[in-house]
Amino acid sequence: MPCVRGLLADGLRFRAPVTFLVGENGSGKSTLVEALAEGFGLDPYGGSHDWRYASHRPKSALGERIRFDAAPRGRRMLGSWSARKGFFLRAETALDALDREGFAPHSVSHGEGFLAAFRGKFLQPGLYVMDEPEAALSFASCLELIGHLDELVKNGGQVICATHSPLLTALPGADIVEVGEHGMRRVAWSELALVDHWRRYLADPRSYLRHVLG
Repeated sequence: MPCVRGLLADGLRFRAPVTFLVGENGSGKSTLVEALAEGFGLDPYGGSHDWRYASHRPKSALGERIRFDAAPRGRRMLGSWSARKGFFLRAETALDALDREGFAPHSVSHGEGFLAAFRGKFLQPGLYVMDEPEAALSFASCLELIGHLDELVKNGGQVICATHSPLLTALPGADIVEVGEHGMRRVAWSELALVDHWRRYLADPRSYLRHVLG
């Protein structure tokens, strides 16, 4: 997988408090976020540093090779296992993970429970890894999530997020890394293929639908 080869050969420098990984299905972005979560000590199935979804599951080969080199502000956290704070939130296990953490009451929807976690738990410095969080969210909820991400980084959080969302990737100041056959490369929001496709689809849906409808 080109992005994995690139990560092992050159590493990945996080230049901003929020880094988005974008790319087509199968490009490897979910593989990257899982490995980064594992490398920090988070369970690849989802959850916080203090809780293991599958405690006996060994790390992946890539996760075993991930090492973080922190800026001065984060060295204390990396130096002590007990000082590490973070959460890996992935769409398919989010409700279970949040419920075990006490932040997903059964009386609310998937998306509402997801946002409740941000309001109540994602408040402190740490590493927050997310895999396609927009899957459970409406347009308005995605906008609310952008506001929560902004507050989280103001409180010292570092966010790594794999996404297909043109809304989330528009967060001012975020770093965007496009994953594909080329490996990994940084791109501006306006240059993203997903942004271009959405613009053209909304302007003329028929130009796309004629290729898939009989």
